[in-house]
Amino acid sequence: MGDAAELKRIACDAIDSQASRLRALSQDIWNHPELCFEEHYAHKRLTDFLEEQDFNVERSYKLETAFRAVPKHSRCKEEDGYPNIAMLCEYDALPGIGHACGHNLIAMVGVALRLVSKQLSNRLHFKAGLTVLGTPAEEGGGGKVELIDAGAFEDIDLAIIAHPAQINLPMPIVLARKGLKITYKGKASHASGAPWNGVNALDAAVQCYTNISHLRQQMKPTWRVHGVITDGGVKPNIIPDQAELQYYLRAPTDAELSVLCQKVEFKSEPVPYSSLLANKILASLYVENGEATGIQFETNQEIIQRPGGSTDMGNVSKVVPSLYPKYSIGTDASLHSKDFASHAKTEMAETLSFMTAKALAMTAIDVLITPGLPNKITEEFINSMKTE
Repeated sequence: MGDAAELKRIACDAIDSQASRLRALSQDIWNHPELCFEEHYAHKRLTDFLEEQDFNVERSYKLETAFRAVPKHSRCKEEDGYPNIAMLCEYDALPGIGHACGHNLIAMVGVALRLVSKQLSNRLHFKAGLTVLGTPAEEGGGGKVELIDAGAFEDIDLAIIAHPAQINLPMPIVLARKGLKITYKGKASHASGAPWNGVNALDAAVQCYTNISHLRQQMKPTWRVHGVITDGGVKPNIIPDQAELQYYLRAPTDAELSVLCQKVEFKSEPVPYSSLLANKILASLYVENGEATGIQFETNQEIIQRPGGSTDMGNVSKVVPSLYPKYSIGTDASLHSKDFASHAKTEMAETLSFMTAKALAMTAIDVLITPGLPNKITEEFINSMKTE
């Protein structure tokens, strides 16, 4: 089958050989931003690409814009003894600012890893369980949560994905999150001619916003509560008969999030995001391989310990051992900003994404060829879940 160094060389060469096609794929998805559960263009573009590369592709796998791809003629994991590693793709965008979270790059990296497995299979008869899962609706829709509930991860042993950011972190802090929507009902009336006949729903929404802001004095520094008024009325001369707020509540652990929810006292949206349970063995392997490709990881502990955002990858990490590093794409711009969106289509961002893809591929190879390592990863996962 070849030693680790040979396999890793072939993996890196496979990514380099397809770089131009992968760049075109990322650019195309960036140029066609789609919101959660509406990623029809990206879904078709990615599945067409994989079918052209001779993969068996299941379109609309359990969700309309999800997919699953495996190499043709591959053996199942029960036969060959290898763990089934899922490489996840995200490809939804944000309203108004497009791919300001770099999901076009995430999709490119996931597909790149899939091409690596093909090269290993073709040139070294390396028949391992390597699956790519297209996971829609990360930006608030909870696509991975729905895929978990639908059984998409039942035959998966490990999950791998990397997220663009400003710095390189093998084990970022990802907060648990719940969303809530608050609607106030009032009574419309002419705001000048007969204001006494109206009941102002916007006033109630403003009071709610103010009261939640006051509550921050009693919150831990790592807790986050932030919201917007999404509906404040129609015209100034009509007393609003409806007003609506949308909030996200976040905390470092699922247990702390539960406490925060009790403080705010609300009925949450149905798809909460869990905190991330990073697998330390996978993360250490990724650091070792990342440094070999030239990645420089953040060492400032103050920066490392800063809490970030939230993702439905946290839910996946509570189901299977997971690797979810953040990686620099060469910008200081904040995620979910127009500047970050602009940078996510640059050659620099793509080049740094290829470095990350190589590090992820090399890490997967270590897991696949090292006797006993998958069992150790699973054991760590089980022990970590006991403390959650």
